[in-house]
Amino acid sequence: MKVAVLDVGKTNVKAVIVDAEARCEIATRTIPNRVLTDGPYPHFDMDGIFAFFLQSLKDLNAEFGFDAISITAHGASGALLGDDDLALPVLDYEFRYPAEIDAAYDEIRPDFTETFSPRLPGGLNLGAQLHYQRSLFPEAFRRVRAVVTYPQYWGWRLTGKAATEVTSLGCHTDLWRPKEGRFSSLVERLDIGDKLAPVMRPSDLLGHVTEKISAIIGLAQPVPVHCGIHDSNASLLPHLGQHEAPFAVVSTGTWVVIFAVGGDLDHLDPTRDTLANVDALGRAVPSARFMGGREFELLTKGRGRATPEAIRRVLDRRILMTPSVVPGCGPFPDATHRLVNASDDLNEDETYVAASLYTAMMTQACLDLTRAAGPIIVEGPFARNALYAEALSNATGREVIAVSSATGTSVGAALLALAPSTPVAHREGLQTPSSQLQKDFPLYRAEWNAHVKIS
Repeated sequence: MKVAVLDVGKTNVKAVIVDAEARCEIATRTIPNRVLTDGPYPHFDMDGIFAFFLQSLKDLNAEFGFDAISITAHGASGALLGDDDLALPVLDYEFRYPAEIDAAYDEIRPDFTETFSPRLPGGLNLGAQLHYQRSLFPEAFRRVRAVVTYPQYWGWRLTGKAATEVTSLGCHTDLWRPKEGRFSSLVERLDIGDKLAPVMRPSDLLGHVTEKISAIIGLAQPVPVHCGIHDSNASLLPHLGQHEAPFAVVSTGTWVVIFAVGGDLDHLDPTRDTLANVDALGRAVPSARFMGGREFELLTKGRGRATPEAIRRVLDRRILMTPSVVPGCGPFPDATHRLVNASDDLNEDETYVAASLYTAMMTQACLDLTRAAGPIIVEGPFARNALYAEALSNATGREVIAVSSATGTSVGAALLALAPSTPVAHREGLQTPSSQLQKDFPLYRAEWNAHVKIS
């Protein structure tokens, strides 16, 4: 079965054709995800993204064809639907609200023990976005007919059917009780119970592409659209039937998200960006995260490689990068980023090596916070960083399996079309880390940990 996947990341937007049975991508179209600054606040270019999707689906259908459409998108976003269109623009979750708005939200948000959702900056809690929009734009908010989670907005554009979905509700929104599988007390406090669209499972059939959209794309017959899934949970999905708990999945992109399957919910620390996600089967999974992809890009600017000379110099001189490059989130949200044992004139390769080791150490910290155990599966861009994978294996003392697929999110989303059977991961494309580190890496790691403790 060929599935067209609409994949909305924070950094890039993709349209992908996936062979769902073979678990492989056939074709991909990509554009940057722009944030617009006109209007009442920074917001995503929804019409631009949808125009890209329509053109991509038209081109991909003509060349390859597809049997179904599935959707995956980043968390921390939702859409407010009016009668025919958005009642308000879809907020960029990195936008920061006035202090008085944040303080008022803190008064009404549920305790961590109810939602397993930590307090995050800006609009990283969807509940905070809804509170901001309701407080500052009351007239527009009264025109809201339905609140949908983000992947399901795109499904609504294709089918006209509105829904919310469990993995998107369960990703640090403050709106969901992961252990109980129902809405939190915040829904009543925001008075939005009658606005939230019906809750569905990711693999549920949302509807079929409308006749108008079908004509634009050039579909010969109606194509089913599956409800869709939060992107990190899409990355987790292929592994749920492949490995026995305990194991961990490290989903990498703009965010590095750690899923500790079989981990410990009761010891999560809300001050260090740990939380419970909800997997595609509706189960709470201990998780932790940091903005690793964004940090790596800020540090390296997309340049450099792990040469033996650069690795040797970074390790010999104990050149360290400490958290947090992006402050306010991750396992060390209040720490001030520093470059230790080096001047600011590192060459590109040395910067790449130090950034790779930094990201591995941050990943280890997240794994420790979730009490993760067993093998570690790394998917996404960092699976192609052999130095990162080797450093993570050395730091944790556990097997690290790098999944070489270009993006686990698209493949995971495509598997939703294979319901009702539980998808099983494909073993092809797995690789273990190569050997690049020197024997004194434990000394490097010990010094990094010592600096982090006093940061």
